[in-house]
Amino acid sequence: MTSPAAPALSTAQPEDFFQLLKPRVMSLVIFTAATGLVVAGADINPLVGAIAILCIAVGAGAAGALNMALEHETDALMRRTRGRPVAAGRLRRNDALAFGIVLSVFSVMLLGMNTNWLAGGLLLLTIAYYAVFYTLMLKRRTPQNIVIGGAAGAFPPVIGWAAATGEAPWQAWLLFLIIFLWTPPHSWALALYSTGDYAKAGIPMMPVARGAKSTRLQILLYSLVFVPVAIAPGLTGLGGPIYLAVSVAGGLLFLALAFRLWRSRAGDQPDKAEAVGREAALYDVRAEAKPARNLFAFSILYLMALFAALLVERFAPFGAA
Repeated sequence: MTSPAAPALSTAQPEDFFQLLKPRVMSLVIFTAATGLVVAGADINPLVGAIAILCIAVGAGAAGALNMALEHETDALMRRTRGRPVAAGRLRRNDALAFGIVLSVFSVMLLGMNTNWLAGGLLLLTIAYYAVFYTLMLKRRTPQNIVIGGAAGAFPPVIGWAAATGEAPWQAWLLFLIIFLWTPPHSWALALYSTGDYAKAGIPMMPVARGAKSTRLQILLYSLVFVPVAIAPGLTGLGGPIYLAVSVAGGLLFLALAFRLWRSRAGDQPDKAEAVGREAALYDVRAEAKPARNLFAFSILYLMALFAALLVERFAPFGAA
């Protein structure tokens, strides 16, 4: 009688577990959550606030780990994601799942006990929304996946606000709406020069399902809605003159890039260039795809600038009340 084969030894390194957390996404989550916590204007203990931001960051990382575990086969088909730890075979799927579940429980429980259960419940909703509703139910079923699923990435400022005050007023949801409306033009701009990847993986992103021309038009239409909403905090008292100047100037440039993209032929021909690395997959594109690449890159800068302006005004003596 032969003995069962011993399980293969894991080749995972600490760096692989760190990459499971999607650190690039986590950095944006930390920044927007911290903005929500600060602009709420509550008198919160700095240590409590720091632990709250840590919990939100860990919760976002947990959602990323669960997403990579559940999508490892899809990730392996796409040049932009094939180097991820589970897709590349450096980390077992079950290990990634366990890692994500443990971090989810830890982050939600600690946030609830450290601040309040509204914040903890919103963090739990965010993790479940991204890992289950978006990853398992939406992403492969509808070209509106990123529109509906984008809510997951818009929750952090609301969670930060709730952690500071125990409430989630309309101002917090205005910050949510900014990120929610920013997500489609941001994601579809990337999808325009990654269409071949998504098609090969069977993901019905908008350029795959509706074509490049329709996607470019929808990016423009969403941008026309997004920019006024991004300016709104400067007109409602949530933001002050610095925010208003940044949102208007950046918004005009955002619209100009969206209009240029609409007029372009980005996405009409699939980008056949092979990736040299993760950054190359994001930014090294053929000439006709550059309008999509430019909007994608600027959209990140614009969102960061909006939230940075809110933070600056809260700490500056001439900032918003």
